[in-house]
Amino acid sequence: MNDLQNKTKQYALKLLSYRGRSEKELKERLARKGISETLVSSTIDYLRKLGYLDDISLAEALKRDAISRKLLSQTGAKKYLLNRGIPRDIVHRVFHQEEETDRENAKKYICKKIRTLEHYPQETIRRRLYNQLLRRGYSPETISAVLKDKTVNRED
Repeated sequence: MNDLQNKTKQYALKLLSYRGRSEKELKERLARKGISETLVSSTIDYLRKLGYLDDISLAEALKRDAISRKLLSQTGAKKYLLNRGIPRDIVHRVFHQEEETDRENAKKYICKKIRTLEHYPQETIRRRLYNQLLRRGYSPETISAVLKDKTVNRED
C-alpha cells in the first residue's frame, strides 16, 4: 500500500509540474488513472499541506492570465475559472466587478484585432468586433461604449 501511495503522490506532483491544477482537476485525473477515492483524498490532503495545491492562489493567477493575456472580460474570466474546476465561492472571492478594467481590456483587444480587419467596410468591422467581444464575455453595454469611443474609432 505504501508503494502505491508513493506512486500516486509522484504522479500528482508530475501533473502539477506541468501546470497549476485545481483540486477538482487533480481528483479527476487521479480517478481517471484508476486510483481509489481514499488514496486520492489522502494525496490531495498531503499536497495541500505542502502548499502545492491551493485553489485560491491558482484562481488569482488564472484571473490575471485571463484578463491580461487572453483579454477576457470579468464575466469571461469567471467562466474560465469555473471551467478549470475552481469552486464558485473562491471565484466570487477573487473577483471584484470592475467595469473600467473591462473597458480597457476591450480597447486593447480592439486595437489588437483592428489590423486584421482593415480592408473590410466599416459596418463589417464593427459587427465582427462586437461579436468577438460578446463571445469573450463582455457585456453589450461595455462593447457599445468602447466601439463609440473616439480613441478606438480614430484607428478605423
